[in-house]
Amino acid sequence: MVGSTSLWQEVEFVQLYDSVFSALKLEGVTIKINNRKILSGIAEVIGASDKLIDFTVALDKLDKIGEEKVKVEMLEKGISQAGIDKLQPLFTLSGDFNSQIEQLKTILSSSEEGRKGIEELAFIDKAISELGLQTAKLQLDVTLARGLNYYTGAIFEVSAPEGVSMGSIGGGGRYDDLTGIFGLKDVSGVGISFGLDRIYLVLEELNLFPETVTKNIDVLFINFGEAEALFSLKAIKQLRSQGVNAELYPDSAKMKKQMNHANKRHIPFVVLVGDSEMQQGKYTLKNMISGEQFELSLDALVNKLALS
Repeated sequence: MVGSTSLWQEVEFVQLYDSVFSALKLEGVTIKINNRKILSGIAEVIGASDKLIDFTVALDKLDKIGEEKVKVEMLEKGISQAGIDKLQPLFTLSGDFNSQIEQLKTILSSSEEGRKGIEELAFIDKAISELGLQTAKLQLDVTLARGLNYYTGAIFEVSAPEGVSMGSIGGGGRYDDLTGIFGLKDVSGVGISFGLDRIYLVLEELNLFPETVTKNIDVLFINFGEAEALFSLKAIKQLRSQGVNAELYPDSAKMKKQMNHANKRHIPFVVLVGDSEMQQGKYTLKNMISGEQFELSLDALVNKLALS
């Protein structure tokens, strides 16, 4: 969404994530949210505004390496011990979204930038609390620091349901002038993305693919060349019109490779079309399970596969 600074867009994106993952039956995902202004405010409070990236890179490792090692890394990056001591309440931040917001108000009371970030997150949380979510949950995560080179407001990251070992399956955020690199200055925008490959792996792990998606190809036409492919596509068109999932192997590859492809995908039938078949207007149908072969006319081929 480009061209507005309205926080209603962030609210809609949270709902969009919830809607999509609910439709996929991927219940229990966590939509994590933070705000660049809160991170900037924390850096300001501890006197490390010039080390924002170093500070956030270390903070982002909190759940991976623990509090003490994070503090050591911050010291190594030049953040003072006094500044790190001021961070202590951040390490013990707990409770629900609203409770963490209240704690942040105390921590960031001296930072105007930080208070602005709190207001923005509180607005989003209040709206989502009123509207409700289907199966996802919204969680404040002050260690979330992706995209700091361009995000200026909200930062999103989506994690898979508990028990599934996977990195983020979605993410995004608000940017105030990313369009500036295209010569379009001062145009705010906010966007989210879906981690397609990771979502696929999570759905696969949880056996969540519905039958309409996992239904296999019924028949694969072996590709022997341009003329044969065109002849095959005429049959494929007919088969598809009868509800048969037919597919042409895209390349004129070696026969063994194409047959292996059919086996790996557990495709029950393949059709072979060569010079002889084209001259007779026939199609050779092979049952990949029994090994039987039949030479059939187009009508007979369609009838046989439609009934299989």
